[in-house]
Amino acid sequence: MISLTLKVPSSQVRIQICKCVVSFYNTELPRKLLSGYQPTSANYKIQMAELGGLAETLILSLTLVENQLTEKLWVLKALQHLSSSGVNCRLMMKAQAASRLCLYLNGVDPSGQLVFRSSEILWNLLENTSKEEVVNQLSSLECVHALKEVFVDLLMHGFRHYDRQLRNDLLVIATLLAENPAAPMIESGFTKLLIVLATFTEVKIPNPLIKGLKLTYSYEDFELKKLLFNVIAVLSKDPCAVRLLSENYVMPALLCYVKPSQKPGFHDWSAAQYEELQLHAIAILASVAPLLVDKYLSCQANTLLLVFLEWCIGQDPFFGQGNSFHGTGGRGNKLAQMRCSLRVLRSVVSLYDDAVNLNLCDQGAISQLLDILKYAANKSKEKEDAIVLEVQADILFILSALCENDLHRKELFSYEGVDILIPFIQMDPKRLYSGLGHNCLLFSALDCLWSCVIGCYIAEDYFLEKQGIFLLLDLLALKQKNLCNIILGILVEFCDNPQTTSHISTWRGEKDQTAANLLIELWRQEELELGVKRDRYGRIADVKRPIASSFQKQQEVIPMPANCPSFAIMEISENIRAKLYSLLCKLGFENLPGLSAKDFVTLAIIRRYIDFKVGEVWSELCAELKEEFRPVTSDEEALKVISEVSEDTGRMVAALQTEVLESQHHQEIQEEEETYTKIQAIHKQREMVNKSWKNFLTRTSKYEALKKAKRIQEKSIEASRSKLKTQNGTVHSTDIKGLSTTIGSGRLVTVESTPPQLIGGPLAVTDLALRKPSVSKGALKKIKRVKTLDSVKKDSVPIE
Repeated sequence: MISLTLKVPSSQVRIQICKCVVSFYNTELPRKLLSGYQPTSANYKIQMAELGGLAETLILSLTLVENQLTEKLWVLKALQHLSSSGVNCRLMMKAQAASRLCLYLNGVDPSGQLVFRSSEILWNLLENTSKEEVVNQLSSLECVHALKEVFVDLLMHGFRHYDRQLRNDLLVIATLLAENPAAPMIESGFTKLLIVLATFTEVKIPNPLIKGLKLTYSYEDFELKKLLFNVIAVLSKDPCAVRLLSENYVMPALLCYVKPSQKPGFHDWSAAQYEELQLHAIAILASVAPLLVDKYLSCQANTLLLVFLEWCIGQDPFFGQGNSFHGTGGRGNKLAQMRCSLRVLRSVVSLYDDAVNLNLCDQGAISQLLDILKYAANKSKEKEDAIVLEVQADILFILSALCENDLHRKELFSYEGVDILIPFIQMDPKRLYSGLGHNCLLFSALDCLWSCVIGCYIAEDYFLEKQGIFLLLDLLALKQKNLCNIILGILVEFCDNPQTTSHISTWRGEKDQTAANLLIELWRQEELELGVKRDRYGRIADVKRPIASSFQKQQEVIPMPANCPSFAIMEISENIRAKLYSLLCKLGFENLPGLSAKDFVTLAIIRRYIDFKVGEVWSELCAELKEEFRPVTSDEEALKVISEVSEDTGRMVAALQTEVLESQHHQEIQEEEETYTKIQAIHKQREMVNKSWKNFLTRTSKYEALKKAKRIQEKSIEASRSKLKTQNGTVHSTDIKGLSTTIGSGRLVTVESTPPQLIGGPLAVTDLALRKPSVSKGALKKIKRVKTLDSVKKDSVPIE
């Protein structure tokens, strides 16, 4: 009904309809109401408008009032109210509301309401519907031209606070368009205009686009400057805009902020505003610098950044405001500046461009970065937060990129760098779960160790001297999946140094665990996660595919070109078994300490890893050949022989594993028998002692038993004598007259300790035997008592 009414060629009717729609959202009741009249609730009217599709109807009716400004403004006012609802916004988008409204932006309107209401509706559409859909509707050349003209008009002629706010709102919409590669921002000239506006205050170059333009120091102009910087960051993601960024001096403009000062020379921003612009500019430089490497080098950006970093760790008084997003954690210090500058260096060195890296190293970047790393480490001891940890991780990454594949740079890193790396590797494992970034820092340290130490014997030997291998094995013993891969890779590379294997063999973990036992446990853990089939004793269960994972067995045969790796080859890089095999090869498979029978069973599989992997590759090859065509008889026989060799290897290893288990079982039985034999001997000895004691008690308590024992003793003595009588030989009696005992008699010798009178002092002096007797305190002083001593000795040593 409304759509038909709007077609009535009467301005008053159309305006009245729009007023009625606006009144739906007016919650104030009229002052005078008829008696008994109950007004319809506002919510009911709004719901009826949504159900009736009023918003879509009003969008379509814009073409009817295109040349009537007053009626158009009333329609836009009604749409402005309706667009507060998500339901209405979706209805409006069906009628192409975004593109229709954008085309009306640059219409003639002395009051300025046309731009204001249209932009307000566009904002509501962006908030209440799909942003991508709105941007797609605005991505036509006509819409971009209209948006550009309105923005330029407000920029050049808008002087009111309201005009500047509206200008910034349109710039945000333009930024959203710049994120869409399909939007003709470059074709319309809008991209170049935005780049020029972002840099005209830093680089004084005549340009007719900005002639007569001046920025004030108001908050709106400050926001405009930040939005323009943000546009550069967005455009840096578009390869087509890189040439414009280079031609319009973006690099020199951003480098103007890489200065150790609080205020620029071209603007009188407040200290807080300048710091925010400075951090924003340096953050954008991290995105732009990798795209403009030639400009980066020609502007001597490396030098500026290194000088700026030197200022960051200097003692110059500086009180960061830390108010902006990029200034987080930088209040009262220079950490925010350091963080952003290191991000720039990280972005350019990650290109691995020889010219950039050589330029950095020629200026002493390695030693300077090590100094900054020490500074950050001291800061971390004072207060550990995410910003400091990120700074340390970035420096370690930069050093890794600079020193990789360059022996001279590794030598520059060696001693000082290893001393700095050791504390990172000694990190408490509990910190890895703190959420501050210790995990990332540890990975950066391990990567730096791999890139900056391995390959340089000076650095390697110093790392070994610092017991670095022990620290790596301590980390490996944590058995964390994300750490094992990189640590095993480092250990394998380190084994090229002949001293490394002895360090690995010497290491002992908890409960005296050896490195070989740890590696074998990691192998079993990895196979368990891969779903490799084993029996309950750890032996091979499938001799045809002894090391195949469950995922490999589920894959169907897919013929592939020769240059494409198969599943068996790809599987090598997706788990740690290959690294474990390589490391055990370096250690040797013989005479490994601390292994159990279960370990030897697993070791038999590890030792044949390459043979099994070759068998897997041949198995895949046979399956692909049979899938594509039938091999000739000779080839088929050869493939069969190869398959049988692989299976025979599996059977041989399985037999060896069984032999190891049987040997272990036999050894356990022997140990058990020996244990039982010892127990029996102990019991027998106890029985003999008890029996001897009982006989002794019997002899001492019964006289008849004593006489009987005496007779038995005499017979035994008589039987032991020689039967041959010696001539003129003296026969000695074995009995002592009057002695009634059954225990053999013998001589009694009593030995007493040397009396203290002889040595002149107590026996508590421990070094007495080494000291010579003193004339005043020794034996010579006591010579008169020798006779008494001799008489004591004679009495105490009776001789029978």
